[in-house]
Amino acid sequence: MRVFEIVAETLIGLGIRQVFGVVGSGNYDVTKALVEHGANYVAARHEGGAASMADAYSRIGDSVPVISLHQGCGLTNAITGITEAAKSGSPMLILAAEVAESSIHSNFRIAQDRLVESVGAASIRITKETAARDVALAYRIAITRRIPVLVNLPLDIQAAESNEQYATPMRNFSALPDAVRPDSADIERLVELFQHAERPVIIAGRGGRGAGIELRELAREAGALLATSAVARGLFNGDPYYLDISGGFSTPLAARCIQESDLIVSFGSALNMWTMRHGELIGPTATVVQIDTDALAPGKHRSVDMGVVGDSALTARAITTELRMQGKPRIGYRTAEIAEAIKKEGRWQDVPYQDQGTSDRIDPRTLTIALDEILDKDRVVAVDSGNFLGYPSAFLDIPDENALVFSQAFQCVGLGLASAIGAAYAQPDRLPVLGTGDGGALMASAEMESVVRLGIPLVVIVYNDAAYGAEVHHFGKNESDMGFVSFHDTDFAAVAQGYGFTSGTVRTLEDLQFVREWLSGPRTTPLLIDAKISSFPSWWLEEAFKGH
Repeated sequence: MRVFEIVAETLIGLGIRQVFGVVGSGNYDVTKALVEHGANYVAARHEGGAASMADAYSRIGDSVPVISLHQGCGLTNAITGITEAAKSGSPMLILAAEVAESSIHSNFRIAQDRLVESVGAASIRITKETAARDVALAYRIAITRRIPVLVNLPLDIQAAESNEQYATPMRNFSALPDAVRPDSADIERLVELFQHAERPVIIAGRGGRGAGIELRELAREAGALLATSAVARGLFNGDPYYLDISGGFSTPLAARCIQESDLIVSFGSALNMWTMRHGELIGPTATVVQIDTDALAPGKHRSVDMGVVGDSALTARAITTELRMQGKPRIGYRTAEIAEAIKKEGRWQDVPYQDQGTSDRIDPRTLTIALDEILDKDRVVAVDSGNFLGYPSAFLDIPDENALVFSQAFQCVGLGLASAIGAAYAQPDRLPVLGTGDGGALMASAEMESVVRLGIPLVVIVYNDAAYGAEVHHFGKNESDMGFVSFHDTDFAAVAQGYGFTSGTVRTLEDLQFVREWLSGPRTTPLLIDAKISSFPSWWLEEAFKGH
């Protein structure tokens, strides 16, 4: 059997089912072998798109995805999406062809291992004798360290015949490691903190997404309010004491409740400048606890009063068990007044604002609130980066924690469209929705062809202010701009129609009729909304730039 066939067979045995990529001469054979062994392959129009598709799939899908790339330039094209995945903790495998060791003058020759390692990913190079073991190890690294892992496939080795015998049970090998159990002394201290807290708040991040039930039970027992970082939004939907997002996207009520808390306990959240608004959400008398499976996480971004190494679900369950042994549940922060306030002011849709729309420019809040009402409630939302970011992220409701792809760890514009494609494959029964700016839409426009070709009923909302709005409002627009950050308006409706979308331009709420018609129809094409929005500094942007 040739080595590329061994690689494909091993990956399928490990449970790989979804592959994204751009095929060239170097990765054609292994990609074809993966498909022949049962994998689903999605062809992107750019390697950067393939990487972002895989990143999104990794976040909210049910298996580890693979990216298949050509040697050299195929990998460099994908590196920004790989960086976002590495910084976001998205496990994936990157199959990249590599020039033979003897081809020292090849135009495709680069230090592929050092390239990916420089952005936080890992790298393994297969050999003819150990290809299956190398691939299995790469998979293990990806799921245990939660990072992308590059599998370098030298061209001469790919094509070689191999008699490698590797009989390790793949399903057992691919199992996740045992959850980290917290120290009993830490549980004892945490129980004491909850017992004495009058206004406790539990904040769940990416590491808490698998512990929703346990954290809800702990909150009920301890009298705590619940909140999430943006990446875990939706985890506590339906709980009357859920404040939604903690951080720059917090509603005024959520910010006030967290600031007035006397105990903040983080489960799997980084507590970085975004989640804590550069520390402004931590009151002067609050005790801060950070719980994470990574021993290096507590205190990484800010000082904490207590760091605990432990799995979120196991830790929450242990605290709840001890609290129940102490007596009846505490009321704490879970008062009738707080519940009523959350009911009235807990969503951005319910927060009063002064509409800044004009006759030819719609207020992005007004637009997004209207779309939240008319779009399918069972949706998966992907967002790009820019001044508009808070509107689709916070004003569009989502059904659960697997319905928002928040690709902001690298703060790169242009990843949204491909992320939406990956999200559509990860959650195929939901309406995929993308919120992007005009800058991100132009950067990623090649993948519009992919959306149409793949038959994805994607709704694209382009928040179009004909500018890089974040920079306009950060540096100020004046005569010296010289086209650095503001541009002529683009007719995205026309561009999208050229690719095969149904599209329309929105300047007022009355212009949304074509959206309603598309939603009530067969949805045989994707939909693009070119929203000409009024331009003003978003509330979250003011918070973000405090760190610069």
